[in-house]
Amino acid sequence: MQVTRNYFRPDIQGLRAIAVGAVVANHAGLPFLPGGYVGVDVFFVISGFLITSLLLRELDEKGRIDFTGFYSRRARRILPASFAVLVLSVIGAVIWIPPLLRVQMLRDAIATALYVPNFALAIRGTDYLNASSAPSLFQHYWSLGVEEQFYVLWPPILAAVFFARRFRGVATLTVGVLVAVSFVVCVVETFHAQPWAFFSLWTRAWELGIGALAALVLRRWQPRQRSRSAAIASWLGLVGIVTSCVVLNEQTTFPGYLAALPVIATALAIVGGASESRWNSSFVLSRRPFQFIGAISYSLYLVHWPMLVLAQAIVGYYTPLPLWAGSLIAASAVPIAWLLYRFVEVPARHPAWLIRGRPRRSLGLAAAATATVASVAALAIVATILVPLDSGRAIAASAPTAPPITSGFVPSNLTPSLAASSTDNPAIYAQGCEVGYTPSTPHPCSTGPEHAPRIVLFGDSHAAAWYPALERIAADNGFQLVTETKSACPSVDVEISWASAPYSSCDAWRASVIHQLRDDPPAMVVMSNYTNPDFQDKSHESTQWQRGLESSLDQLKDVTQVAVIADTPDLRVSPTVCLSANLRSADACARPAAVALNTPGRVAESVAAKRAGVPLIDMTEYFCTTRQCPVISGNVLMYRDSHHITATYSARLTPALEHRLGPLLAARPGQAD
Repeated sequence: MQVTRNYFRPDIQGLRAIAVGAVVANHAGLPFLPGGYVGVDVFFVISGFLITSLLLRELDEKGRIDFTGFYSRRARRILPASFAVLVLSVIGAVIWIPPLLRVQMLRDAIATALYVPNFALAIRGTDYLNASSAPSLFQHYWSLGVEEQFYVLWPPILAAVFFARRFRGVATLTVGVLVAVSFVVCVVETFHAQPWAFFSLWTRAWELGIGALAALVLRRWQPRQRSRSAAIASWLGLVGIVTSCVVLNEQTTFPGYLAALPVIATALAIVGGASESRWNSSFVLSRRPFQFIGAISYSLYLVHWPMLVLAQAIVGYYTPLPLWAGSLIAASAVPIAWLLYRFVEVPARHPAWLIRGRPRRSLGLAAAATATVASVAALAIVATILVPLDSGRAIAASAPTAPPITSGFVPSNLTPSLAASSTDNPAIYAQGCEVGYTPSTPHPCSTGPEHAPRIVLFGDSHAAAWYPALERIAADNGFQLVTETKSACPSVDVEISWASAPYSSCDAWRASVIHQLRDDPPAMVVMSNYTNPDFQDKSHESTQWQRGLESSLDQLKDVTQVAVIADTPDLRVSPTVCLSANLRSADACARPAAVALNTPGRVAESVAAKRAGVPLIDMTEYFCTTRQCPVISGNVLMYRDSHHITATYSARLTPALEHRLGPLLAARPGQAD
């Protein structure tokens, strides 16, 4: 069956407007569209539908696919605007992004130029829905990476299916199987490796495949001009998209099976909108405002994100953009997107000098642009690495003090250096002793005499941060130190999430560790945890933490001595990034104590320890004054990120921690062992 020659669909243009509007509003922080990120899912379905429709027409009319012609058209359609924004963003990064962030962002620019930004983000474990205060300037390119990879693979797959068309329904069946497999992988990966589920092609292919199925359906069946059922389907689809934007939020486990809501809704809107009934959703979607935003939707998607990220970098990461500022930037992106659309995107689609030439001319230019942009970003990385990350002035080394004494500048003998700060981890990380996110089985590691009485360090990465100090304390006092730590998993009996999904492996791991400690009690258990985790239940977080800690303490205190090290300050934003932009005014990177010490579990931790009769060792005076929490003590950098202390500072705090922990160790000289 031949599809209609009127290929332009104003309703699809309107769907593009809704999709990009939802994404921009969500990124700008507008509270009434917490699930606006599903606009990308709408785009995926539209892309799958349009590309498959185009390829099917070519197969019907010519009996084959002109692959070089297809790829050259895609290159002219996508790359000019994409690379224009990419180049301008690289320039913006060099000017405004702090040096410590700039290198990673420029690496993302290279990945974008090579069409694999989604994989770069997945490898790094980026949590898109709970982005840090300094997300990548090129993070929004992830969806283009998925689509570009789809464009490479889909034409040959569709051509192979087409040539097997003598088998009735083989095309629909094949696409259906691919969609089903991809959907299952997406759901499974969402609960086990959410970043990969969010960013990878194989977990997003089903969304593009749903669009392809819609194209196959309309190829075999066109709804009647006045089909009432088609009109109802189009409205149901539109309502489903809007509902997704309203009811989903950053706490939603996504993509997973919930992604089916916007995806199926978009497919319904596309199939139902194919009728020319005056009562379908095209009645709204074909209005001029929707058509205008739909036309510039690609350019608007490209420009809005770097505008928001660069604005945040300019004002500083300690000062979140207010809602009015984000809204103003989002509105300003519209005329800028129109300029990009008018003078870059449209002229690049059908330039005579390229169309008259062979397709390889367009592909050659695309390859040259890729190499050029990647090279420019690489040179910018080299230039950034050569920029000094200290003030050029040294300061005398000194022991930690309470309260800490800060230099007011970034000393040249800072240890660890800003460049090395992110890797200044306790030794147990390199030794593979810190249990990762997925495993649920305990993996204890020990140091010290084999038959000596044991101290067990139990908790999450904040417990692991005290390993350098505790290792020395254990050695000085004749103890063996055993670590039982798991990333982002507290020793507190409370339900939390990881990557927007229930952290079930944490619950299993914690229960197993407590069971082992009760079966074979050590001389002492030292607990420490991050008191601002991602709670599954966002209500009464402080109460949850208090009850959870009491539960864990009650299970252990009757079999062994237990001590709790109070949590370290949570600065909310990486101080090292701030320092790299304030080399001669480090005091600007200190945080108010009222902010850094205001976490749901901090007070609850004290109350729970007191009720359980367990000593609480509070080292806060070595981190904060009564008013502020600085980030440098003498010549030592205290933090490697927003809430983890450096291994160097932990080791320097050994005497102070031993002064408080020593009497507890002397009270029970290994009796349990």
